[in-house]
Amino acid sequence: MDKRTFLKTSLLAGTGALLSGAAFASNMKSKNESVFKQKALKYQYDALQPHIDAQTMELHYSKHHAGYTRKFNAAVKDAGLESKNIKEIFSNVSNYSSGVRNNGGGYYNHSLYWEVMSPNGGGKPSGDLLKEIEKTFGSFEAFKKKFSKAAATVFGSGWAWLIIQDGKLKITQTSNQDNPLMDVTSGKGFPLLTIDVWEHAYYLNYQNMRTSYISAFWNVVDWKYVAERFAKSKA
Repeated sequence: MDKRTFLKTSLLAGTGALLSGAAFASNMKSKNESVFKQKALKYQYDALQPHIDAQTMELHYSKHHAGYTRKFNAAVKDAGLESKNIKEIFSNVSNYSSGVRNNGGGYYNHSLYWEVMSPNGGGKPSGDLLKEIEKTFGSFEAFKKKFSKAAATVFGSGWAWLIIQDGKLKITQTSNQDNPLMDVTSGKGFPLLTIDVWEHAYYLNYQNMRTSYISAFWNVVDWKYVAERFAKSKA
């Protein structure tokens, strides 16, 4: 059995009913809930095709992300962290179990990943975000090239990020499910944009061609949402 067949067979095992769509998983707990919720997608599983296929989206969201969410809530309960929001947990994550760190990252990182993509995405940003990108990286194309390289060169599984660090844009990487909000990372900051480069994010469609997946990702980036996060970081 080749790697593609093995991955596909493993991912398909136990695939359940489809989940419908509509919003971003908040990085704060609901005032009326004691658990972190996986919010519905704001688009259908097939909405990002041909760039990200429907089968990958369904399995990624309904199995991987759902699993991280469930295990994160269990780890939070075990650690007695129900009263803390996600930022408070991440800012001291080095003091908690690997279950809190790994599953909390998996919960948060995927929540942002879904939101920075859109069927109406692609192109380039405008306004203040574009100006800041051009100021920092020289041009939008230079930024894309540097971000793509960061994503392509993550060793093993992980993420590439565009963040605000000390008021300035920066591109960084994290391994596994770490993110720039965690106290264990060297590249700390407020996340604006991220791409998942774990194999389960692209292998069914792109096999081992991570760079092809990264190139396709630019066609679905929701620059309006990224610009909203940029504005929020400046407020």
